[in-house]
Amino acid sequence: MTSEQWGPAVRLLWGPPPAGPARGPKRGLTLEGIARAGIEIADAEGLGGASMQRVAAELSVTKMALYRYVPGKAELVALMVEGAMPESAQSTGGPWRERLEEWARGLLEGLRLHPWLLEATVGVRVMGPRELEWMERALAALDGCGLTGAEAMDAVVLLAGHVRGIAEQERAAGAGPGSGAAGEGPDAQLAAVLGEVMREHGERFPALGAALASAAAHGGRDQALEFGLGRILDGLELLMTRRADGD
Repeated sequence: MTSEQWGPAVRLLWGPPPAGPARGPKRGLTLEGIARAGIEIADAEGLGGASMQRVAAELSVTKMALYRYVPGKAELVALMVEGAMPESAQSTGGPWRERLEEWARGLLEGLRLHPWLLEATVGVRVMGPRELEWMERALAALDGCGLTGAEAMDAVVLLAGHVRGIAEQERAAGAGPGSGAAGEGPDAQLAAVLGEVMREHGERFPALGAALASAAAHGGRDQALEFGLGRILDGLELLMTRRADGD
């Protein structure tokens, strides 16, 4: 979507609801209902299944009737993203690390519930109130920590990138909630796939073999989210400490 095309999405996400048809059996059609129909389709079939035609059929209206509310697929996806993003709970204060840890886990849960959000939330695009509330919450946690505005923004992008990477791995491995027993996440699945190869060729890859053996000895638990999150926050804390000390 180019800058010239952002206007319709801005109006849908931030402006007053568009007026529906004055007469007819579908006077109750709303943007929220349209978004909900698209979300249900995308949850079941992926983002590609949520076409204007498919959403119109789900709502028992014609495609042309849907266009009276939503001008195209890009705007439909923008509404779906806004509707699928979980509401960001208001911060109750507390240490910045705890607030960002909670933020990261909440974001991952949202991506687990609606995996197609990974595809829908890339590139330069118009963001709705809920999505910006997530960014606001993370930046508020870093307020007063000694980072510049640009550094705080970069820190949030880094955290979001880590969360997205974990969600992408889970999506590819089919390891989201309800997909299997504990220990069947991406790391465990990778170990199972590599098991036969390592039995035959393990001497060529001693470091990999040792890492896999160590993971198995500790139950094969997937801790990539917590490990990466901890290291990112450690780095931020070190920067803050050095800055506070005048280094």
